Amino acid sequence: MATRLPPVHALSAFEAAARHSSFAVAAEELCITPSALSHRIRLLEEHLCERVFVREGRSVTLTEFGRRYLDVVRVALRTLAEFPLPNKITQNQLRVKVTVPPTFARYMFMPKLAEFTRQYPQIEIEIFLFVPLYDLSLSESDVEVRFGAGEYPNLVTKKLFVEPAFLVASPAYLKTIAPIKTPNDLRHATLLRSALEPWQPWFEVAGLDWPEPTSGLRIDDLGLLLEAVKHGHGVGLTRQHFAQDLIASGEVVRLFDTQLDAPPHAYYLVHEAQAIMRPEVQLFIDWMQTSYQQD
Repeated sequence: MATRLPPVHALSAFEAAARHSSFAVAAEELCITPSALSHRIRLLEEHLCERVFVREGRSVTLTEFGRRYLDVVRVALRTLAEFPLPNKITQNQLRVKVTVPPTFARYMFMPKLAEFTRQYPQIEIEIFLFVPLYDLSLSESDVEVRFGAGEYPNLVTKKLFVEPAFLVASPAYLKTIAPIKTPNDLRHATLLRSALEPWQPWFEVAGLDWPEPTSGLRIDDLGLLLEAVKHGHGVGLTRQHFAQDLIASGEVVRLFDTQLDAPPHAYYLVHEAQAIMRPEVQLFIDWMQTSYQQD
């Protein structure tokens, strides 16, 4: 029967935190965030069913079990580190881990990423995805792009850009319903719902005293919402960056000139506050702000 071993990354986090008696210093050494290091320690303690540290404010000290376990961990890590690997080439790779929402990644991040790699070919980018409004904790990423209200306590938050929201529908769908010539005619249409693009703010701008729709297809992914519009499921709210190609091809059309200039949700660049930011991470943050604020 296979024996379940603790994750190596949790063991290295434990050893570094024990050596420095500090999660923050250990996190800096391992090039991860303090919250990511804390997560790794919790993962190890859950695996062991034992506490390895006593946390007192910002200081940490080893428990009696932790002191005994540390000796074992150091021997194991030393054995792994010193094992000869004849084909391995040692190199110090600069790396930035970034977490982004899937629609942002597909429509806005990937088309621009080549610019960054051309400017900084020595920096490797690792991309992770998460669902907006659901996962709100920085894990092992250096930087996150979040789509939301921008209220993230204890994190450095910078708005990337402001983009209006407007209505789109497919020509095929519009042929199946009564003509939509004014916003009030939307009573004949199916309004696609999303927590990411609520209807109420747009209703107010359009002069409609309507409540937020509570029935019908709901999709909490902006790219998938646009796909639903394209395939004739109803009318949806979208942004120019996402819809411009479909509008240009005629697969969807914009309805009305009315738009919501300041939607409740926008894209924000988020990271933990650090006294010393790794140079490659700072380069990436600066590039993101410059790149998207120019649009």
